[in-house]
Amino acid sequence: MAFLFDGFAWLPFLTTFILLTLAPGADTLLVMRNAMRGGLPDALVSTFAICCGLFVHATASALGIAAFLAVTPWAYQALKMAGALYLAWLGWSSLQASFQPYSTAAPELSQGQFRWIRSMREGFLSNVLNPKTMVVYFALLPQFIDPEAAWVQSMVLAGLHFMMGVLYLGAVALLVNRMIDWWFDPVKRSWIDRAIGASLMAMAGLLLAP
Repeated sequence: MAFLFDGFAWLPFLTTFILLTLAPGADTLLVMRNAMRGGLPDALVSTFAICCGLFVHATASALGIAAFLAVTPWAYQALKMAGALYLAWLGWSSLQASFQPYSTAAPELSQGQFRWIRSMREGFLSNVLNPKTMVVYFALLPQFIDPEAAWVQSMVLAGLHFMMGVLYLGAVALLVNRMIDWWFDPVKRSWIDRAIGASLMAMAGLLLAP
C-alpha cells in the first residue's frame, strides 16, 4: 500500500481536511440534537452514520459522478433541493417538539427514545444529501490523488477523514451528554431545541441560495 502514496503531500491533506472537519455545520447540529433526544447512543450512532456518508462522496468523486453533478445544473439543483428539504424537516421536528411539554413530547424527541435505525438514517442522509460536501470532495480530493490509483487512494483518504470526523463528532456527543442534566431542564431544553431547529432550517435556506 505504501507505494500508492509515494511522494504524497500528507501535510496539506491533513491540514485541509482537519479544518473541514472542525468547521461547524449541519452534522454538528444533528449530533447535538440527537444527543439531547436519545443520549450518547443516539449521538454516537448518528456520528458513525454521518462519517459513513464520506465514503459515498469519495466513491462519487473517484467515479466522476461528482463532476457530472457539478456541471449538470438540473441534477445538482435536484440534489440541493433534496438536501435542503431534509434539513428543513429535521429542523421543523425540533422546533415542533420544543413547544410541547417534554413529559408529553412526541416520543421521537423524548430523552431516552433511542432507535438505532432512525439514528443511522438521519446521520447518513444528512451527509449524503449535502451537495456541498460532494462538491468539496470533487474539488479537493483530485488534488491529492494519483489518477492511476484513484479508487484505492480515494477510499484510504476517505477513511482518514472518517476517523477525523468520528473523533470530532464523538467529542461533541460526549460533551453534550455530560451537560445533559443541565440541558434537560424543560425551559432550557426548549430554547436549545428551538435554536438548533432554527439553525437547521436556516442552513436549509442557505443550501438553496445561489
